[in-house]
Amino acid sequence: MARHARTQHDYAFATQGDFNEQLYLALRQSPWWMTSIAIHVMVFFVLTLFDTSDATAAKPKTVQASMQAEDVDQDVEKEDENESEIEYQEMPTDEPVIKDEPIEDKNITDNDLPYEESLGNEGDSDAPFEGPSDSGSIGIGGGAGSPFGKRGGNRDARKGDGGGKRPFDDAVDDALLWLAAHQSPDGGWEGATFDRWCKGQVVSDAAKRPLGAGKALYDPGVTGLALCAFLGAGYTNRGKHPFAKTVSRGLRYLKNIQDPEGCYGPRSTQQYIYNHATASLAMVEAFGMTGSSIWKGSAQKALNFIALARNPYFAWRYGIKPGDNDTSVSGWMMMALKSAQLVNKDSLKRGKPAPLTLDESAFDGLKAWLDKVTDPDYGRVGYVQRGTGPARPQELVDRFPGEKSESMTAAAVLARCFMGEDPDKSPMIKKGADLMAKLPPTWNKADGSIDMYYWYYATLAMFQVGGKHWAGWEKAMRGAMIETQRKDTDHCQYKGSWDPVGPWGPDGGRVYSTAIMALCMEVYYRYDRVSGTR
Repeated sequence: MARHARTQHDYAFATQGDFNEQLYLALRQSPWWMTSIAIHVMVFFVLTLFDTSDATAAKPKTVQASMQAEDVDQDVEKEDENESEIEYQEMPTDEPVIKDEPIEDKNITDNDLPYEESLGNEGDSDAPFEGPSDSGSIGIGGGAGSPFGKRGGNRDARKGDGGGKRPFDDAVDDALLWLAAHQSPDGGWEGATFDRWCKGQVVSDAAKRPLGAGKALYDPGVTGLALCAFLGAGYTNRGKHPFAKTVSRGLRYLKNIQDPEGCYGPRSTQQYIYNHATASLAMVEAFGMTGSSIWKGSAQKALNFIALARNPYFAWRYGIKPGDNDTSVSGWMMMALKSAQLVNKDSLKRGKPAPLTLDESAFDGLKAWLDKVTDPDYGRVGYVQRGTGPARPQELVDRFPGEKSESMTAAAVLARCFMGEDPDKSPMIKKGADLMAKLPPTWNKADGSIDMYYWYYATLAMFQVGGKHWAGWEKAMRGAMIETQRKDTDHCQYKGSWDPVGPWGPDGGRVYSTAIMALCMEVYYRYDRVSGTR
């Protein structure tokens, strides 16, 4: 994957691309006579810049040389804040509809900026978080006006049921700082070679590079998970917070690797469907939290591909309509569809049309699949058929026994909650929660009990179930998750991360383990409980 360094001038030029996009949108929605006037005014202005007199010729050069990255960022932010206003304007019925041109920004980086400046904050990159002060609107930080209203880009807003739980907040803060430090210059996260980047610079000393490599083929997927960790804490590409540019670069990376059918990343192996699912979840949530037209098209294409890939009347597995199904892939697809559904419901609630088109029948197909693979007596859910255990890499089956994990049960319980089954009345939810309660998170490298994938789904599911099930699970989280987060060295090495020692560690690496554990810590404010407070 080619990564090209950019000069300060290149960065300023690339950043102005957002202004060009917004100008295009504004012109597109203006009457033809206003567009004509605007074009003539711009032509006149450009001609004045090429005046042959020495005084006028020097002026634009002086302005350009004095433009700092901070000023450019402020201009872009102002234009970005106006996006939602442009997006919801009525199109004149008597004007021709002009199709949007694709945004081309491949390989755009701001690698040459100081790290703190490229993140969008001032001073030390480890400074306390200062989230958006006006996070109450849908446009900034997932505030109260959005379907993800409990997520605020600061600790005061990120309360919900988790207010005052400082160890969880501290864990999230450190995890996000570690992830931001290891973002690649192209905006993505590298599963295999994340260690060569620290704060936008190449780590030349191999001894200072952290261990925990994954596989390069999962780069789109771990990028999606890393972005979900930032979005889950309320950080979007907007607002005055340390991670605005981190999120913006990550989302643009996903847009750049989306193919014409809407799939994120190459389809070189059958597991590409996992990459697409987690990347789709990130893009849909980014659109839901900002209302930005920049992310809307990509989110819609992602949902279109999810609909294309689903088996008729059932769920998903590897590829497009492969004929067989599995609970693991289907669980991730469910997460993306649920987020899209939340976005649409919120828009309709505010008297606006649903902005996203999704296959609502997919929920019926998923329920039919879950009923097929759920043991009615015990509530255990299989991977590809009833009675099978969780998925495992073939070479790690013995090291991580299936009886140590209820990952498929957890994914199914969460899906049932999100699809409207009442946790207090559903027999399958109750039985599944009982099974998970018998296998709380335990960090034991010797017995194969570490399964962060299981912990992620079970944390979300048990939070939805609530009551004694959640109380017991939450207590176990402290020892298995919070106390095992690395606190040594610094964020360029290990501080804030988790060692990738579970069954999927060799695939996703340290980026995967850190992102998915951060998502566990964010459970208090990531999604509302579907059936009220317990």
